[in-house]
Amino acid sequence: MEAMYAFFMDKAGMGQAGAHVTVAAIMATLMFIVMALCALVFTWMERKVAAFLQSRWGPMRTGRWQGWAQAVADMLKILGKEDIIPAEADKALFIFAPLLVLLGSLLAWAAIPWAPGFVAADLDLGLFYIFAVSSMVIIGILMAGWASNNKWALYGAARGAAQMVSYEIPLALAAIPVVMYTGSLNTQDIVIAQQGGIWNWFIFRNPFLFVSFFLYFVASIAETNRGPFDMPETESELVAGYHTEYTGMRFAFFFLSEYANLFLVSMIAVLLFLGGWWAPIPGLDFLPAALTFVIKGVLMVFLNMWVRWTLPRVRVDQLMHLCWKVMIPAALICTVGAGLWMMASGAAG
Repeated sequence: MEAMYAFFMDKAGMGQAGAHVTVAAIMATLMFIVMALCALVFTWMERKVAAFLQSRWGPMRTGRWQGWAQAVADMLKILGKEDIIPAEADKALFIFAPLLVLLGSLLAWAAIPWAPGFVAADLDLGLFYIFAVSSMVIIGILMAGWASNNKWALYGAARGAAQMVSYEIPLALAAIPVVMYTGSLNTQDIVIAQQGGIWNWFIFRNPFLFVSFFLYFVASIAETNRGPFDMPETESELVAGYHTEYTGMRFAFFFLSEYANLFLVSMIAVLLFLGGWWAPIPGLDFLPAALTFVIKGVLMVFLNMWVRWTLPRVRVDQLMHLCWKVMIPAALICTVGAGLWMMASGAAG
């Protein structure tokens, strides 16, 4: 990032403000392109994972290898769909809702450290920033359900908001032990604290951090509204939930945001617990740091898909019971336990 600023200020003759705006625009464009590619790749990947777990083939015909072009064909098809706005809908909110959902995902990506020094927004409160701006997705989902003037869409939005607000608590609590060990909310500092091999990754530092990783993983599934916690959509009950009335490109924004959020929570798990860009064994850093980071994130996405296509959907009451009566108390116990472990081991400063 410093090299980019230096180039535009020294070589291109821009002022500090102009260089800042230019670099920000470049990084935003790059992140949006990566988000779009993630949606394409993960759409194909999810179909193949689901097919494998259910002893089916999945897409095979479109494209010469394993139906790889099926996701591209679907993207082109959805771009050609007619954009319909219901006559009785709140048009302004209806149009803005998918943009707000997408914006929440895009802003959160800005603080992800892909490699040493390669982060769009290197913030001292980077982890707090990620959790804060990703909450905009909840507002967008409520806005979409309300603006559609459809009872099923509103029902799905209400269930989605209740679920996401609830599971944000154990999601954030699961990250607190890591922050305690690192002494920083800066995402790069958290990754740097895990260098030295797999035994220095936070997931293996002590039993409480291992349980925190498991709690984070379960909460992240609920936070992204994926099975077995896909209450906002529940196709068998609500048709499609909060985005029932959306068509064409506006529906594609919700679809894009779902996979962007899936990859986001996976990358957060990697930077918090799985060593970020560090290789499992010191001295084997033959892959670029960013590629190592992405590979770990894709493996977490695969694990998420595995869970989705293995477990049946839970009921709403079971979903809330798990959050408020199981995961939140367990996360609080892990926070206290990790602190006591630090004191006993001398890791507490």
